Amino acid sequence: MALWVLRNNLGAGCISSLLKYHVARLNSLRSQCVSIASDASLEPGELQFRERVGLDVCLEKCGFSLAERHSLLAKCEPFLGSDSSVIMESLNVLLGTLKLPQDEIVSMLSRCPGALDHEFLKKWEEGGLDLGFSGNSPSMIMSVLEFSRRYEKEPNDYRVCVDVLKGLGLSDRTIVRVLEEFPRALSMKERELRKRVNFLASNGLHIDEINHVYSKFPELLGFGVEDRLKPLLDEFAMLGFSMREMSQEIVRVPRILGMELGEFPLCIEFVKNLKCRVPIKEKILDNGQFGAGYAVKIKIDCLCYHGLTRRDALSILRREPRIITYGIAEIVKKVEFLTKTMKTDVSCLVEVPEYLGVNFEKQIVPRYSVIEYLRSVGGLGFHMRLKDVIKPSRLKFHNLYVKPYPECEKIFRRHSEDAKANKSRHPTGLWKLMKPPEHHKSKEDYKNIRLLAKRDLCSPYDPLSFPPDLKFEETRDFQDRRYKTCDAKLRNEEVSLVLTGIAAISCLNSNLAVLF
Repeated sequence: MALWVLRNNLGAGCISSLLKYHVARLNSLRSQCVSIASDASLEPGELQFRERVGLDVCLEKCGFSLAERHSLLAKCEPFLGSDSSVIMESLNVLLGTLKLPQDEIVSMLSRCPGALDHEFLKKWEEGGLDLGFSGNSPSMIMSVLEFSRRYEKEPNDYRVCVDVLKGLGLSDRTIVRVLEEFPRALSMKERELRKRVNFLASNGLHIDEINHVYSKFPELLGFGVEDRLKPLLDEFAMLGFSMREMSQEIVRVPRILGMELGEFPLCIEFVKNLKCRVPIKEKILDNGQFGAGYAVKIKIDCLCYHGLTRRDALSILRREPRIITYGIAEIVKKVEFLTKTMKTDVSCLVEVPEYLGVNFEKQIVPRYSVIEYLRSVGGLGFHMRLKDVIKPSRLKFHNLYVKPYPECEKIFRRHSEDAKANKSRHPTGLWKLMKPPEHHKSKEDYKNIRLLAKRDLCSPYDPLSFPPDLKFEETRDFQDRRYKTCDAKLRNEEVSLVLTGIAAISCLNSNLAVLF
């Protein structure tokens, strides 16, 4: 009866739409009831899987990629049981309020998953990481959040640390660098911070230089004054360096203060006893003995980082001193090429230290390409060791492995040409740049030269010798007459010279006739 009344008043189309809506609503309510009942009866593994799916949906809504979501899900298991809305709010604080990049958030949560805690982030959002100084960087914010979460630091500790560093004269940029690289400053007392900053000022460094030192080496703030910095400067003084030299070197390379006690005297002694060619020794000592000792130290640390012992590293530097003049990036590039591309153990450098001294683009790459080609086509009947590739001279290597094979000639030439194109050894000669352009003389130039020669021979006229009442045309006629007179004198002189020459020749002939 009710359907008949609705049909007469609303029509058949409205009734069908109402029925569809109510059926869909009943189905949705039924599915929710089933899911609730199923959650209660799910096993722990299935429930954890469903929570991971919910967290993955939240991360996807925030714009994280598939790889980033997988990385976060592997680290954020403590938050699997949390409400999805709470996790969304935490991510919104990181992305919206703090404005952190997604890849930085992934790296931070991979190291410290607890930084996603909602109450912790709310506390820092209300406390604020922006204390009126410019240059807040995402790296600084993440470093502070990660350290505060691990060691339970409050926003008030952050404010106190920043105020103390500002009071000591450090700039905003320096404070940001310190908190990025050395967040442990948040847990240091004001007395310790003041003592370590004032130590540099007591050794002759101005506030701008102190800012430069802490910007380049923020970890210096964690070194003790009495047990580390003072003994190190005393060691420098015992080696004969003045306070001025030490201050200059600290400003130039602040990481000198990170050396261990007893390490620098060994490096200085190594430089003094080094035997090499004079040009190489002069290049090593370009920055003085202090800079040369530090260069030896960082080269030893680089080689030890790649798996060599300190004894082997010193042996390599002693046999191949050119390594000291190279940059760290160039040494790392050669070592990585040796281990990853050439599949050779780094211990081979002890036997062939010349590998680190030769040019990478001009010698190492072309020779390795030729050897690899010969190995691929079966042209090598024996195993090529590193010394067989590096030690032969260019001519010997060319005659043995390149000249007999036209394909190797092309490979070797191509790599050599690429190296020359990338870096020219000599600039354009200065004599080519400074050579004046060639000037071709015209007929008018020759005429002027002839007139100048006549004027020098015939004592050309002086305008002051003319009477003042002569006009321009008369002066011109007088000048022409003088030139004609000069021509006549030149002819007479030429005739006299010819006659004198003829007389001399006849006299010489008569003398020769008498002699013979």
